[in-house]
Amino acid sequence: QVQLVESGGGLVQAGGSLRLSCAASGRTFSSRLYLMGWFRQAPGKEREFVAAISWGGVSTSYADSVKGRFTISRDNANNTVYLQMNSLKPEDTAVYYCAATWTTARATTFMRPDYTGQGTQVTVSS
Repeated sequence: QVQLVESGGGLVQAGGSLRLSCAASGRTFSSRLYLMGWFRQAPGKEREFVAAISWGGVSTSYADSVKGRFTISRDNANNTVYLQMNSLKPEDTAVYYCAATWTTARATTFMRPDYTGQGTQVTVSS
């Protein structure tokens, strides 16, 4: 079993920045075996893909809506993945979920999580 714990959410004004963190743990968790990513769900909408990063960090993928504003990265030594969010917009308001998929494949927008965290709220005011 894998546990994912997000942190770093909060309230920010439009144009501001936030950095989300996700700490992964579990008896059998090994960073080099997992694709890591972020999803989000806004009120009344379906959960959507935001970004993904391959186990080695070489391959990344982003939703069109966040390209050029968000950056995903990972620290395998500490089993942590980050999402740096810049130039935030009110439409970025959502609960953000960390996700992990047991694969060494490259990152794509078609990530299908095996594990998902509890989420952290991000609210962007206009």
